[in-house]
Amino acid sequence: MMNLVTIGFFVGIVGLTLLVTYIAAKRTSSASDFYTAGGGLTGWQNGLAIAGDYLSAAAFLGVSGAIALTGFDGFFFSVGYVVANLVLLYIVAEPMRNLGKYTLADMLTARFNEKRIRGIAATSTITIVILYMIAQLVGAGALIQMLFGIPYWTAVLIVGVMMTVYVLFGGMTATSWVQIIKACLLLFGTALISFLVFWKFDFNIMKMFDTAATVTEQGENFLIPGIKYTSTIDSVSMMIALVLGTAGLPHILMRFFTVKDAKTARKSITWTTWITAIFFSLTIFLGFGAAAFVGQAKILAANPGGNLAAPLLAEFLGGDVLLSFISAVAFATILAVVSGLVLTGASAISHDIYGEIMKNGKLTPKQQLVAARTGSISIAVLSILLALGAQTLNVSFLVSFAFCIGASANLPVILYTIYWKKFNSNGAIIAMATGLISCIILGALGPNVWNPEAGKAIFVGTPLVALSNPAIISVPLGFLAGWLGTILTQNKASEAKNAKIYNEIRVKANTGISVSDVSH
Repeated sequence: MMNLVTIGFFVGIVGLTLLVTYIAAKRTSSASDFYTAGGGLTGWQNGLAIAGDYLSAAAFLGVSGAIALTGFDGFFFSVGYVVANLVLLYIVAEPMRNLGKYTLADMLTARFNEKRIRGIAATSTITIVILYMIAQLVGAGALIQMLFGIPYWTAVLIVGVMMTVYVLFGGMTATSWVQIIKACLLLFGTALISFLVFWKFDFNIMKMFDTAATVTEQGENFLIPGIKYTSTIDSVSMMIALVLGTAGLPHILMRFFTVKDAKTARKSITWTTWITAIFFSLTIFLGFGAAAFVGQAKILAANPGGNLAAPLLAEFLGGDVLLSFISAVAFATILAVVSGLVLTGASAISHDIYGEIMKNGKLTPKQQLVAARTGSISIAVLSILLALGAQTLNVSFLVSFAFCIGASANLPVILYTIYWKKFNSNGAIIAMATGLISCIILGALGPNVWNPEAGKAIFVGTPLVALSNPAIISVPLGFLAGWLGTILTQNKASEAKNAKIYNEIRVKANTGISVSDVSH
């Protein structure tokens, strides 16, 4: 039910983010400012912003609820989120910053300057953004609907309009600072609840584990794997998607272009790794605390997916004040993530498709900025319309699909482009198409879409694929397709030309210096 405390927290957070947008709008006068904040963010700023992008509502609300309902299984995949940062740090961050400009497609076309590669990279980006956006907007709509008692469609429109305002006027600068604010609020809120839970258990972690093993229906099984993920293959497949998929998510990769050099990009990921490690460690206290003090029955009654476990625990520990604060933080979390997604989708539409493919890169700075803002409105409107039709769907699996596409379609091409001398443009096209299409088809035939019991999936029926996330199949297919596509289509003339370009790319990927620029 709506109350003055709730309204106060929401108005405060919204007012702060709008102030940031107003200040940022004065500094956004070019395409570079709009897409990458002029490359002016420091390591710690970008690290917090990446964490703000990465720690979505699914991470905050979803992981806490999963731990409360399934114990170890709920926490297990949090490890994947943290380890994924190491893949970014050691393999992708530096070359991505040195080779790219605004988007993933810019990085790939640094080696293969072809419109078809830019087109399929933009298609992959837009697909991932849409999947992510629907899940975030549906979650935001449900949260606002619960707190303020307003219709779902109104709640989705409110969030949609706000995220569009952030991006439209403030660009990457506003989006980055909204994400930084949100990351700080989320860490503070999570740490506060964790402290209160730990205090309730007399600062004795063994007491917390013992209590959780006795008050839940699963008993001692609550502390060991196997409650939710009974299939080992399914668990491994999901872990592959999480660990490898992050390095292929376009809204994460885009953040490497907001810093001045590769060294700062590495610092960004170092900050992000520590922040996410701390955050996901604290979710243990949120999940176990909710299981012990709120109870699994009440959590399930409030939301079948357990997504309200953290707000309910906050209400138990601190009444309406803490509940309102945590709900406002969750709202800020959603706003920050969807703002970053809008910007990423807009870059694919306006920069890659319109600017580079349709106009051959011949746009004035003013035209680039107009195209960027038009692209933002387009991706926001499309996402809002899709989210309005997805109210009754269980959309949590869409986020894992986004990770799957990132790992299957984008990561193979990124790694081959940077590290394989013989890799050619045909291999790039085939790899991205195979990874994208296989992930979508296998997912569409899986248990998230088909289930014999009504209400547990989109359609009633028997799934043809048993995997809830098909990464264990689609990721190897993406890598294999890139290898075969290259081997079967190479010739001596193109191979010699490709080898020369690759040597230049290797130098630039490691140093940021263009060989062609030096030679001139």
